[in-house]
Amino acid sequence: MRCSVVTVAGLLALAFVSTIAWAADPAARPVPAHDQSAIAGRGYFYIGGVYVGERGKQLMHGQMYVEVLTPRHPHSRYPLVLIHGAAQTATNWMGTPDGRPGWADYFVGQGYTVYMVDQPARGRSPWLPTVDGKLATFTAEQIESRFTAPQAFNLWPQAKLHSQWPGTGRIGDPVFDAFYATQVPYLADNAQTQRLNQQAVAALLDRIGPAIILTHSQSGPFGWLIANARPKLVKAVVAVEPAGPPFQNAVLSTDKARAWGVTDIPITYDPPVSDPTELKIEQQERPDGPDLVRCWQQQAPVRHLANLVNIPAVVITTEASYHAVYDHCTAKYLAQAGVKVTALRLGDHGIHGNAHMVMLEKNNLQVAGIIAEWLTLTIPTH
Repeated sequence: MRCSVVTVAGLLALAFVSTIAWAADPAARPVPAHDQSAIAGRGYFYIGGVYVGERGKQLMHGQMYVEVLTPRHPHSRYPLVLIHGAAQTATNWMGTPDGRPGWADYFVGQGYTVYMVDQPARGRSPWLPTVDGKLATFTAEQIESRFTAPQAFNLWPQAKLHSQWPGTGRIGDPVFDAFYATQVPYLADNAQTQRLNQQAVAALLDRIGPAIILTHSQSGPFGWLIANARPKLVKAVVAVEPAGPPFQNAVLSTDKARAWGVTDIPITYDPPVSDPTELKIEQQERPDGPDLVRCWQQQAPVRHLANLVNIPAVVITTEASYHAVYDHCTAKYLAQAGVKVTALRLGDHGIHGNAHMVMLEKNNLQVAGIIAEWLTLTIPTH
């Protein structure tokens, strides 16, 4: 018995000494964490998915991971569905690379139920190489020049205005490295990506009911496609720097893209369109202002995006992103096609210095506040 007591005491002493040593270790760093008291509940589930392959070798394809946060003090009638962009996952919304709260926590604090997804074939949503196709990735240098330190590369005129990334934005900086660690391979085929996400998020809305869709970057076309598929279940589309502009890329390439105007796959027009070549388009002779591209729009008579005309939308553009060159073209095209769209440039609202990964930058919650204000003015809360 005496031996047992001594052994326990010895172990306790050893644990105490080890704790002191750990606390004194200069290499020890706290794990980033922030207050989440506004969250009443958290859960996850998978939505969509079909079995593919011959009997005996069947696999599930197209299912999507969904994480849900419910507010302690609900104030919104409709939930928010947050959809990330290329190479990203739902971690975009959960926090920032330097440990600050993200948009998910902010909107839960505003009383919204928040759904965050990993796009099909991405992150926690399984990728089947023989079914889904090839993957693409961003190099660290692409991340630097496009997202975290564009002011050092000046690939577009507005890049010099960037000042909001937390850190240098360069390889080797701890915040940059933490962000680059979150980047994952994504489907190289835009059309396949849009089909999978339209199907999966439509299935999500069938389950949860009417919602607000918030997209970023690559997922921008998903918002229009989801609203097209479920017009009665989409109460608004918040498009943060959506993939664009219509019909042809700009800045980073000039390749043809989005043959259906704002999407790469069919979307409903009135009068109907069975092939995108039926859309007669023309390019502006002059841009709308300095350092802007010339927009492509429809020739008269204009066809309307029939299922989107009753759904309010906002296109949000930062001051220093490559999207500052062309997002106005996306908004103009939507408006011409009968969509009730607001073109909201953050610089015009006193929010300066942001680039494309705005939800992670130093003033990310200030930007979220602008979105919340637009939603409050646009959609009844109860």
